[in-house]
Amino acid sequence: MKVNFSVRSIFSVVSVVIVLFYLLGVFWSFEPDRFDVKEQAIRDAKTANVKPVVGYTTTTAIIRVSETLLDKPGGYLANDVMPPSVFLDNIPAWEFGALEMVRDMALVMRQSFSRSQSQSVQNQHLKNAQPKFNIDAYNWVMPSAESEYRSAIKDMYSYRTELADPLIQSSQFYARADNLSDYLREVEKRMGSYSQRLSASVGREQLNVDLAGDQNAVQSTSSAGLLALKTSWWKIDDVFYEARGASWALLHLLKAIEVDFADVLEKKNAAVSLEQIIRELESTQSTVWSPIILNGSGFGTVANHSLVMANYISRANAALIDLRELLSQG
Repeated sequence: MKVNFSVRSIFSVVSVVIVLFYLLGVFWSFEPDRFDVKEQAIRDAKTANVKPVVGYTTTTAIIRVSETLLDKPGGYLANDVMPPSVFLDNIPAWEFGALEMVRDMALVMRQSFSRSQSQSVQNQHLKNAQPKFNIDAYNWVMPSAESEYRSAIKDMYSYRTELADPLIQSSQFYARADNLSDYLREVEKRMGSYSQRLSASVGREQLNVDLAGDQNAVQSTSSAGLLALKTSWWKIDDVFYEARGASWALLHLLKAIEVDFADVLEKKNAAVSLEQIIRELESTQSTVWSPIILNGSGFGTVANHSLVMANYISRANAALIDLRELLSQG
């Protein structure tokens, strides 16, 4: 009887632990809510008793997006090695997508937004922060990804503080059309990649256009003229949530751009173009009512969430290209 009771007790404890882990995993898998970038910047500036100068909102956006990755329920999960987070894949994929957008913005802030010309000196705070965001997202010890991201956020806070201080001239943010074009060019490549990967949820053949447009173009090694594209069944949901996380982060960053580059956009009559991009990205954040990411054929009886997401991202990316071309016009 003692043996039976012991086995029964162990089974009960294990069952309870599994259920608790499952519920905790479900709770941690909820995506963070959107926030008002402009209001956040105003509140932070009021708390610091400073004026939200040009660049303050964009810097606030990258800080807040980065902090959300670390401070949401469960914290940063991508590099966890313990249950239940080690069994999760959707929210870590979401985190990586958002992180990629943070990395792109950090790079452009370091190379373009904070510099008046190509030969100007880099801002030291951004120079320190940008490489820290590029640590392996799955690094969990010596140093951990979280500790490096925290350090990068601290550098961003320092940059923002100096940005709003009229007595410090070394930290600047230049809202110019060419700088904004540099950022949009980076985003275009990222979003174009997501669109292709999402579309590949349905197997298809595509002509190789790597050298199209330049008859003198060459590449290192030859490749097939017809490419078969197909995302692994096991990766369908990961690609979906990575794109969803990237769209969430980009949505906030572009809303900050809308504030800091308001004069540039108005002069180019491009404010409505940016607003349309933001609308498309907002559509990517609609609630997913299905408990799983469905992968039906293009015109089949079952929905294909990846193709729906690809549609919104493709439309946003096309509008990004149009916006960049508009900014390049005199």
